[in-house]
Amino acid sequence: MMVQGKFLRTSTVLGSALLGMTLLSAGCGGGGELHSGVPVSCTQLNGMAIPAQAIGLPTSGAIVTDAHIVAPAGSGVAATGEYCLVKGEINPVDPAAPKIKFQLGLPTAWNHKALMFGGGGYNGTVPDVSGNVPAGPQDKARPLARGYATFGSDSGHQANQMGSRDGTFGKNDEALRNFAGDALKKTRDAAIHLIQQYYARAPQKSYFAGGSTGGREALAVAQRWPQDWDGVIALYPAWAAASLDLQFGRITRAFAMPGAYLNPAKRKTLYDAAMASCDALDGVKDGLISNMAACNSGFDPASATLNGVPLRCAGGADSGDSCLSDPQIAALKTYSTPITFSRPLGSGETQYPGFNVWGADLGLAGDSVAQKTVRLLAMGDSQPAQPMPTDAPYWATFWDQWVKYFVTRDAAFDSLSFDPQNAGPWQARIDQLTVMQDINKTDLSAFKARGGKILMAHGMSDALVSTRSTEDYFRRLQSTMGSAAVGSFVRYYEIPGYGHSLSTVFNAAWDSLTALENWVEQGSAPVSQLVSDTAGIPGRSRPLCEFPAWPRYKGAGDINLAASFSCATQ
Repeated sequence: MMVQGKFLRTSTVLGSALLGMTLLSAGCGGGGELHSGVPVSCTQLNGMAIPAQAIGLPTSGAIVTDAHIVAPAGSGVAATGEYCLVKGEINPVDPAAPKIKFQLGLPTAWNHKALMFGGGGYNGTVPDVSGNVPAGPQDKARPLARGYATFGSDSGHQANQMGSRDGTFGKNDEALRNFAGDALKKTRDAAIHLIQQYYARAPQKSYFAGGSTGGREALAVAQRWPQDWDGVIALYPAWAAASLDLQFGRITRAFAMPGAYLNPAKRKTLYDAAMASCDALDGVKDGLISNMAACNSGFDPASATLNGVPLRCAGGADSGDSCLSDPQIAALKTYSTPITFSRPLGSGETQYPGFNVWGADLGLAGDSVAQKTVRLLAMGDSQPAQPMPTDAPYWATFWDQWVKYFVTRDAAFDSLSFDPQNAGPWQARIDQLTVMQDINKTDLSAFKARGGKILMAHGMSDALVSTRSTEDYFRRLQSTMGSAAVGSFVRYYEIPGYGHSLSTVFNAAWDSLTALENWVEQGSAPVSQLVSDTAGIPGRSRPLCEFPAWPRYKGAGDINLAASFSCATQ
């Protein structure tokens, strides 16, 4: 039965049988694969086994541990219709490896499409299948409510109290390979198998959406399994994950030096000085730094001033929260500059870029839930030390876990003693990890040939995954495939003021999924895309400018409206 273009399941056995016969007589239509069987009910999915041969990488098969109908809930754009919530486990080959736990949302009113959600950090928890894409719009229905069959997994391990910073699973080879990417294929194949059972047909289109680690995963599926996907949304992607870990180590060691750590008050002093110097570089003082390249080249904390007073403390010695000491300036310059490796890593990477530190919210003071999260994802509340405090900067705890459980596999190892640029006896292990974790293939011809499309975006003020790294990957795509070819299937945008996944300065909301649908399904490439702010100044908007362009004020008009800005490169 079709209702407003959507596939509406019936709940009776007779209805299911009739629906199956209807599908069989209707033909494929739009590339959806049909099956001779009739749809099964949600209850019938409970306990269903998925054979190992249905999954494209080695497993011991999978099983549905629970399946039940979730009643409609919410109203307006927050409404979600009836759906079958499926929980399952994919069994490992190694009995000592953790299972991959996954969930699947199967809407009664199906739109014949599937969407997989990526994870974050070291993963370890299953994404909310009723949730939104990263930086998704708040004024539109979420994917499940739009009729998508949605799914995601914990990537093959279950996090401890450290949540997305828990790297203990790295001690197991299969768990590590799952996290590095294998779980994506295993989860996708298990989910598609269940979708085929429930609807008696495969999705006509399949999309992937993720940010950070999920952004790396989005690029991974396009690179490794292009035949499975029609489009991906990759936000602030940590694509060179192991190389980033090495940069985290360099930054962690810098801020662990005596007197190098900045408390929230000093971070605010730095933020204010950078804003005073860089805010107007886009043509107007609007509380956002849009011309980031000019800011990076022109701002220097060693010589900058704030209200006419030098930002550097007199003589370089720490004399309070209104200035920065020489050790603090040195650590910040480490943060803002690249790590260069003495030789190419196993993945071929030779460096990882510095961060857009100037004007970024490095974790300012504030008691709101959002600001606490921003602080957690940036410089935290404690200086890096040994043992590593749990409230140290996110990148410091991430590095500590990587060294302990991925590299040395020694929980007592002192990560601050590990020099990421001189790994000594651990270099071969690091090379192995970079081959697994750095998702850096730049020939995406197979994905392009099947009509695949990629939307990438990154906040200009990201303090956890370098915006310059995404710029680097985009330029490499252009170098490998040619700018014209890349322009036919990839768009990359940068968002002023947006930090890592969440911001109280400019919290991005963009209807990327509709843009991707229109491009893949109608051949309508994205034009005049807008991004809105939901936190700093709710309702404020900016044009999404294709990199390397950025929003420049036209010289007149409301500074909170995208129409008052044009995309410029100088």
